[in-house]
Amino acid sequence: MSRLSGVTIWLAGVQWLFFMFANTVVIPISVGAAFHLPAAEVTSALQCSFIYTGLACVLQALFGHRLSFMEGQSGLWWGVILSLAASASSTQMSLTLLGGGLATGIILSGVLIAILGALGMGKWLKRIFSPVVMSVFLILLASQLIIIFVKGMLGLSAGDKIDMGTAGLSILLIILVSWLNVKGRGKVSNFSILIGIMVGWILYSVLFHAHTSIQPHTTSLISLFPWGQPNFEWGIVLTALLTGLINTTNTVATLRGGEQLFGEPATDRQYQRSFILTGINSIISGLLGMVPYAPYTSSLGFLQSTRILERSAFIAGGLLFMVLGLIPFLGSLFATMPVSVGDAVLFVAYLQLFGAALKNIEGIRFNSKTIYRIAGPALLGIAMLSLPAKAFGSFPMLIRPLLSNGLLVGILLSVVLENIVNWSHYEEAPASRKAI
Repeated sequence: MSRLSGVTIWLAGVQWLFFMFANTVVIPISVGAAFHLPAAEVTSALQCSFIYTGLACVLQALFGHRLSFMEGQSGLWWGVILSLAASASSTQMSLTLLGGGLATGIILSGVLIAILGALGMGKWLKRIFSPVVMSVFLILLASQLIIIFVKGMLGLSAGDKIDMGTAGLSILLIILVSWLNVKGRGKVSNFSILIGIMVGWILYSVLFHAHTSIQPHTTSLISLFPWGQPNFEWGIVLTALLTGLINTTNTVATLRGGEQLFGEPATDRQYQRSFILTGINSIISGLLGMVPYAPYTSSLGFLQSTRILERSAFIAGGLLFMVLGLIPFLGSLFATMPVSVGDAVLFVAYLQLFGAALKNIEGIRFNSKTIYRIAGPALLGIAMLSLPAKAFGSFPMLIRPLLSNGLLVGILLSVVLENIVNWSHYEEAPASRKAI
């Protein structure tokens, strides 16, 4: 692999910066709204998320798994936290009590993951999460993310009707980025994501006369436990511990997918270091009121689209993201980027996740019986993703976050089916054994 020039490394770093920003900016804002935090606290959480996400990426690249995979606030954790906050009112639980219980559970889950990681949890998880389980995970993750992106592309994140102008520009960007990916050569193809975002941002400003209004603000001081003081509300704590354990599937899926991408198997030592760092990140998340971290499996799609695998470019992106959080003016400037533009460009990048899912099951032959091992968990999970959170209000609080998350339900069902059913018994017999 030829080394990249300094200019190319920093350009690729800017591309990583946009990827990190688009995957991070909505999370602290939505969590702040769910817990009814004041504007100053949300601003502080946003800046803290930028700084710490950049730092977490650099630490993983240098001391953790040492690969170009974004370490970001977990979508799984995000969904569970929002689900708990939304259902708190129906159970007469105060948001402060809920937030304090979550802080306790997140910190304890971080300690548990760090300890289990140091003890070699990666070996055990690799045996449990077979290629079929990984395929189910990738299919459901792609489905969950694509649903979010499509809503943003159509303007549904700001209203309940499709905005024809926003949708038209989104379709144009999808065509542009896809064409650059398929037909583009060299640097043009490598920087298709960056080109798409810049072109889309400019076109959006021109077509919709969107003026960039940058709101100045001062940097808020970091505050401990902004969601509420830690407590031992055991239902919440146990839910957090379970979520933390299931969140480890992100690490396994990401490093497993990286084996095909980087052409070499992930070592037990890489799993160990990655889990320890993710556990430490979760502890800090609990202290500062952030959604806990995990390696982003969606990085696979980004890397397959850009084909720039070098760690130096990834580290440059992490450092730039830290600067974005440290300088409030830059954070405010990036916050003016239209959501629909980022969603349209990431839509193309995340389509690659489906290809990664198919590669995991390459060579496995399915028939009318064995198809259940992948179709059951995948389709059930997708169906659960389409149900509104309030539909699960009749279930106890302890299991509600689990049952209302289609990604979790699909993964757990796949793990159960793969480990209790001998699927080889139902595979078609070889031609030599068929009756004459």
